[in-house]
Amino acid sequence: MTTVAALSLLVPLAAACLLAGASPFASRRLAWLAPAAALAAVALTAALMLRDETRLLVWFGGWEPRAGVALGVGFAVDGIGAGLALFVAVLGTAALALAIRVIPVQGLLFDALMLVFVGAMIGYCLTGDLFNLFVFFELMSVAAYVLVGYEVRRRSALEGALTFAVTNSVGSILLLFGIGLVYGRTGALNLAQIGRTLEAGPHDTLVAVAFALIACGLLVKAAVVPFHLWTADAYAVAPTPVCILLAGAFSELGLYGLARVYWTAFDGVLAAGDLRAVLIGAGVLTGVVGAVMCAVQHHLKRMLAFATIAHVGLFLAGLGLLSPDGVAGVAVWVVADGLVKAGLFACVAVVQHRFGTVEASELHGRGRALWPVGAVFVAGALTVASLPPFGSFVGKALVEDAAPGWIAVAMLLVTGLVGGTLLRTAGRIFWGLGVPAPPDPAGDEPEEHGRESEGGVGILGVGAGLLTLAGMACGLVPLRQIAGAAAAFTDRRGYAAAVLDGRALEVPALSLHGPGAAAYAYAAGSLALSVAVAAIGATRRVPVPRPVEALRRLHSGHAGDYVALTVAGAAVLVSLIALR
Repeated sequence: MTTVAALSLLVPLAAACLLAGASPFASRRLAWLAPAAALAAVALTAALMLRDETRLLVWFGGWEPRAGVALGVGFAVDGIGAGLALFVAVLGTAALALAIRVIPVQGLLFDALMLVFVGAMIGYCLTGDLFNLFVFFELMSVAAYVLVGYEVRRRSALEGALTFAVTNSVGSILLLFGIGLVYGRTGALNLAQIGRTLEAGPHDTLVAVAFALIACGLLVKAAVVPFHLWTADAYAVAPTPVCILLAGAFSELGLYGLARVYWTAFDGVLAAGDLRAVLIGAGVLTGVVGAVMCAVQHHLKRMLAFATIAHVGLFLAGLGLLSPDGVAGVAVWVVADGLVKAGLFACVAVVQHRFGTVEASELHGRGRALWPVGAVFVAGALTVASLPPFGSFVGKALVEDAAPGWIAVAMLLVTGLVGGTLLRTAGRIFWGLGVPAPPDPAGDEPEEHGRESEGGVGILGVGAGLLTLAGMACGLVPLRQIAGAAAAFTDRRGYAAAVLDGRALEVPALSLHGPGAAAYAYAAGSLALSVAVAAIGATRRVPVPRPVEALRRLHSGHAGDYVALTVAGAAVLVSLIALR
């Protein structure tokens, strides 16, 4: 099984090297190798997730810990990490399969970059080393920068990639500073050894500042307010296969890294109550801002970008509960929502390749012939709004059970507003309902590649349906397995004993029950709000309030503005975490 863990990373990276080397000599017909490599990664990561052991340890080069000291580099694979790696591999396979018909260029470099993106994500999910977590995140980020700007002939693509790269580089610097402080205090980079050393003390301001810097770096990647400004600009110009991975997994991996670092290294070291308040506050703020900005968009990719931001905020609020129940709920919710968002992006790609635009103001009623795609879009919108008994509903219900009532109400409002915005858009485009949308002032320049062939559109439609169905089916996940994975993920002492001492401790029991009456009531409220928002938005043009217009102007597209706001946000967040 240790070989399987290593191959899950090496197979996509080796295939990427092969495609990059063959690119000057081979035609696009060799592109089948990319989805084949990603499919192999699916099989390998599925084997990791279905194994019997609570944790699987892989020490590269045989450098195992001695006397509780880890000098080597290794993977520490548990249920949550393996499940997320499997999720990434599935999304990567879907994205690469669609890329064969969607990406019009003849070279293989796009496929090689996508495999690097997927391989780095898988390594990030499995690593047990803080610095390698940084390395894998940087590798996936660099690949993402290039992929976002892949349509290099378009100025907007270059601008979107530039703001993406510059803003995220600030996050990388913050993350690296935090890692440096941790290493200076503990002399270790292995997460288990860091946790054991920090537990011995002292628990002073330096430790809090180190965690705060790490958190800021990861939250920039996760697109949490006010670090989210790059997201819409990048999503709006990225090719559809790239959007599938960005919206489905990239931002969520930032939250996974934050949870992994906290539960393995800082649990019991920081004041949990104060940190809980900061994370939940940031999560709810992100959810509200994302939902409001989603509601005023008429550029379809930007709309989905802000929908992604809104749900990232809800995921952060769930993780901010700092409880195994919250981790379990978010784990289900992230996978279900990611698959559905990927399906929605594929639906938008169908419209884009058929009509050459993603502006809702230019698409009113033109999608009537694409009503099956519209039905998939509506199903995705309803799932986003917590339609029982499907995946997002189950994950959200688990978080609601672990959260105070006001957080559940905030989640209802956010999911209702986002779901209603998507339903309004579907009604206008696919059935011509209501009044046409006004032009989006932040809309992108017209697409240059024009329309795809009918075959390409058909494959996109089938992909959209399969991804959406997969996201909805996540509601069937056995809660007992999720409970065990979440309990092991949040067991710091058990993790340290397994990694450093080679012994297994009994995992604390965690019992999860299915959605109750309160969960169905919240879901009904979210769905009712979605229908109301869709009906009002489709039948009349609602003026944009001045505060929302001011918020929209902050998303200027200028990298300098984004860097300034990112640095200011980091200063506030570090102060809130370190000085409480």
